[in-house]
Amino acid sequence: MLLDDLKSIFSSPINPTLTTDGEYRLASVLVVIYGKEPIVVMTKKPKHMKFHAGEISFPGGKLDVDDSDLLQTALRETSEEIGLTITREQVIGQLEPVVTLNSDFLILPFISIIDNIPTLAANSEVEKIFHIPLEPFLKTMADDLDPSHNLIQAMYTFEYQNQIVWGASARILKQIQNLLKS
Repeated sequence: MLLDDLKSIFSSPINPTLTTDGEYRLASVLVVIYGKEPIVVMTKKPKHMKFHAGEISFPGGKLDVDDSDLLQTALRETSEEIGLTITREQVIGQLEPVVTLNSDFLILPFISIIDNIPTLAANSEVEKIFHIPLEPFLKTMADDLDPSHNLIQAMYTFEYQNQIVWGASARILKQIQNLLKS
């Protein structure tokens, strides 16, 4: 799978706004894919975090009052969390929004596919940065059998280095997998 092929698969109109009736708080993430053999960047949250402690996720966070839209949120959070500056022009598409199970966030995922990235540096919101080969990672998908996880919709898991990715992040990965199959 080449980056140019991925770009054509994931290119979509960007609408960086969502509305919610107050049931959910708005957030966004940036799915960064880079390299000759596509690699996806994910992070592990520290155990002390208020939301999603210890979980594997994409860089991102909640909409800030100073953010013009959810794309700015994803770009700002990615820069803060892992020291990676992505421009609006480098974002080629977005996926369907996903909701979180426990924290009532509605998350809009954006996609950036770039040739390479600089060395990344984690801030206090990130315990570890993962550079995960995309194709083998997507092959680890399994149904999430934890009954407490399946309350809102079908759930999946993915595995990398004995770390389990589940919840909203896994549903984002499932969307990526579905687009690659179509």
